[in-house]
Amino acid sequence: MDLPDAVEVWRGNRVESRHRVHVCVAAPDGSVAHAIGDVGAPVYPRSSLKPFQALTLVESGAADAYGLDDAELALACSSHSGEPMHVGRVDRWLGRLGLSPSALVCGGELPRYEPAAQAMIRAGEEPTRAHDNCSGKHTGMLTACRHLGLDPAGYAAPGGALQQRIATAVAEVAGLHGLPEPGIDGCGAPVWPLPLRALATATARLARPDGQGTVRSEALRRLAQAMRRHPEMVGGTGRCTTALMRALPEVTAKSGAEGVYIAALHGPGLGLALKVEDGTGRAAETAVIACLAALGAVAPSAQSALEAYGQRRVRTRAGVEVGRVVPVPGWPRFGRA
Repeated sequence: MDLPDAVEVWRGNRVESRHRVHVCVAAPDGSVAHAIGDVGAPVYPRSSLKPFQALTLVESGAADAYGLDDAELALACSSHSGEPMHVGRVDRWLGRLGLSPSALVCGGELPRYEPAAQAMIRAGEEPTRAHDNCSGKHTGMLTACRHLGLDPAGYAAPGGALQQRIATAVAEVAGLHGLPEPGIDGCGAPVWPLPLRALATATARLARPDGQGTVRSEALRRLAQAMRRHPEMVGGTGRCTTALMRALPEVTAKSGAEGVYIAALHGPGLGLALKVEDGTGRAAETAVIACLAALGAVAPSAQSALEAYGQRRVRTRAGVEVGRVVPVPGWPRFGRA
């Protein structure tokens, strides 16, 4: 496929790297409004799938049974930075379940927020599994297990009852008849490959959930609202996803590893899903902001807040700016599939 370059990395006056990006913009009925590249090819959504994996948490009644607030629902959809506001909330949430971080399948990692990581190192503290960027998703899964009377020890098993229930919800919201065999995400939970068009359809239904049935519609609406009300829980300090939702209050956004990004545009009721072909995250941030601008979702007042991500600076280790990551002039050129 003749896929144009989408994002360039400039160092000085020379292009150092180029990235190609597949993009799909879909409506809730699954129709494609705009497409660049192969929107039928399956991709692993990685963490961009989290809002849809959290459907079972809400639809089962577990969220209400355990009194989850919007911040906790946002955390269930998050790839957080391991800041105290994230880790403390996960610890308290696990405590309400009668569990400790050791119940989480995800591994422990130092906070992605550098000041928090350095503070732990200075204090000689080791990270727990609550510090893992996916600990909110996993705690949400454990909550659903508790409510449904399932064994928490098997909550992440691909063939287990909980993951089968989650797979059904993901397939339905993506407009698919079942899912293929999953891969295993970096956090140890299943992740199913979806055609980019299906991921965009699910995202469009996150933007405009009417017509998905009362329970499903309310769950989608509630999760999207929680993410937009608490963008700091979805990402964290200095993170693109957080900055994007703060600057664009009518957009619900979520990043995924290996260059995946989704954005639900609540005004027009569209879903955007993209995949950077070479899996580069910095290109995904530039691409999603360029796509949102092309769709008219970035008001002039929001441009300065997003410039650091849409045109990321390339710096030396001493902090001197020596280049930029920018969209190719004229990209994206949207056209129908």
